[in-house]
Amino acid sequence: MGGDRQEHQGIFTAPMDHSYRANMGNDNGNGNGSRGPRRPGFSASYPVLDPEPLPAPREDAASRVFAFVEDLFFLSKIQETGRKMNVKVEFVKNEKELTERMKSNGEGNPSLIIFDLNNANAKPLTLIPKLKSKLKKGTSIIGFLSHVQGDLKQKAHEVGCDMVLPRSAFSQNLPQLLRRHGAIEAEVGSGD
Repeated sequence: MGGDRQEHQGIFTAPMDHSYRANMGNDNGNGNGSRGPRRPGFSASYPVLDPEPLPAPREDAASRVFAFVEDLFFLSKIQETGRKMNVKVEFVKNEKELTERMKSNGEGNPSLIIFDLNNANAKPLTLIPKLKSKLKKGTSIIGFLSHVQGDLKQKAHEVGCDMVLPRSAFSQNLPQLLRRHGAIEAEVGSGD
């Protein structure tokens, strides 16, 4: 055989040809090169900046964001991000607690409900359809899960979850999500 190829027990090997990278653009083969159209959200070159916080809410302002989250890491991340964005987030454990808190708010339905889809105590796959039928279109329901849970993601969409994100994307987009859904309260209050 030739000098480039060697035979080892029936398997042919050859030196790796890296010339294909030259045809892909100046991206070292990672897909973020200068050739072809850019897809939104795939640029690793620029850091994502947190949006400007909302104006500080009134002390007696009603919560517009509720979360069914028991995982301490995400609970503290949501609390801290809410504090930075001046968005009041209330954590609830079950449907009864959510209903009580919404009644005590008295200012309409929540703008956003966040579900940790792995929170078995909240029973998200049975609770989400109930909330969607009760709260209608004014409330967005967002769930987050591990990126390897494709079946759970599909089921969450089927039962009415508006958006299902992997944990990393949820963490990255949390400031924008809280600002968008917290701003609804400010816009409603300014129209009077």
